[in-house]
Parts: sequence; structure tokens; C-alpha cells
Amino acid sequence: MRLTEQSYLVLLALAEEPRHGYGIVQAVRELSDGEVRLGAGTLYGVLDRLVAAGWTEAAGEEVVDGRLRRYYRLTGQGREAVTAHTERLAALARRASRVVGPVGRPAAGGAW
Repeated sequence: MRLTEQSYLVLLALAEEPRHGYGIVQAVRELSDGEVRLGAGTLYGVLDRLVAAGWTEAAGEEVVDGRLRRYYRLTGQGREAVTAHTERLAALARRASRVVGPVGRPAAGGAW
């Protein structure tokens, strides 16, 4: 399964601890510095694909203020997938910095 940015962020959110839907949305927003905001439809579509891939699973339910909260957690395969994807991104960032120079500084002779 190819990971989108949204799927990757959901896996990262679940790598910390099991979470319910709104908790995942909040964690994704925090992990992305507010750049990624998941709507309910998008979140549950991502979760459905991750469950089908065997990377996440339901981890229980509870009723809070009359509303059902379903919790999700990362599986062993999910942890392997998020770790491998993180390693690929880190390698890509290293290669990119050799091409464009260190992040936060203009390239030699260049201007912002």
C-alpha cells in the first residue's frame, strides 16, 4: 500500500498511543504543525484503508456523553510500515539537502 501524507500522519498519531477519531484528528494537526486538517470522511476513509491493509485495528469502544468512541491502534505490521516510510523520507531529505543545500538557508549565490 502506498502511503499518502494523510495516511502516514494517522499512522504516526497511532504510533504514540491508541486514539479515537477526534484524538487522531488533533494529533495529526499537531504533528503537521496545523498544515493537515482531516475531516471525518477523510479520516474514516484513511482508517478503513489502514485496517484493510492490516496496519491498524479497532482497540475498543466507550460511550462518552452519549456518543460512541471507537479507538484504533497500530498493529505490528503498521509499526513496521511507518518505520520504513520514515526511513525512506529521511533518506530522501538527506539526498535533497545535497542538491538544494541545508534547509533554512539559500543556495550558494542564491537569494530567497
